[in-house]
Amino acid sequence: MTDLKLRDYYAQRAPVLEQDYAIEEREDDLEEMEERVCEMLMGQKVLELACGTGYWTQQIADFAESVHATDFCPELLEIAQTKEFDNDNVDFALADAFALPAAAAGQYSAAFAGFLWSHVKREDQSKLLKQWCAAIGSGSTLILIDDNEVEGETLPVARTDLEGNTFHIHTMADGSRVEVIKNFPTDSYMRKKFAAVARDIRIYRNEYYWMLSCVLR
Repeated sequence: MTDLKLRDYYAQRAPVLEQDYAIEEREDDLEEMEERVCEMLMGQKVLELACGTGYWTQQIADFAESVHATDFCPELLEIAQTKEFDNDNVDFALADAFALPAAAAGQYSAAFAGFLWSHVKREDQSKLLKQWCAAIGSGSTLILIDDNEVEGETLPVARTDLEGNTFHIHTMADGSRVEVIKNFPTDSYMRKKFAAVARDIRIYRNEYYWMLSCVLR
């Protein structure tokens, strides 16, 4: 189910969202993840989930056969559609990653989601993965990347609910404070969660980011 609070949060942050990619200390780790993602999506027909401002869409488009980039926030899509692409292989659509239509056979060979998984409630993850399997297709590659929890840099946990979800408090430009879900799963947790719907599960971490790749059953 769409988290309306999360959508509002990203709508407000849309103009400054890419500042997160300009943090000097993270540049090397980010570049490494970009190279890994693009290598895995070389020649693929990609469904991008939660494309945001199109930062990753630009990276992927130079290597993929095609990219269907989706997001649930119109403000983010407006920015994404202003990006320039060297190849005529990208299209955009307003779509909720929690309510995707089933894919036609051969429509996609891979899917990518950057910084989405940490916003999915633990109790919703298994259901969502089953929906993604239907939307992306059996035998397709799924790649996720997200943030590691880094001591001294990651916002402190404001609360933890009964399901084990953790939440941060963000102060917005207008001074308002917004509570946002932000989970930091362990490798063992992710392997267990994905085992029911995927094979060839591989997880890689550097200091600031993690990447999971798998093949959907």
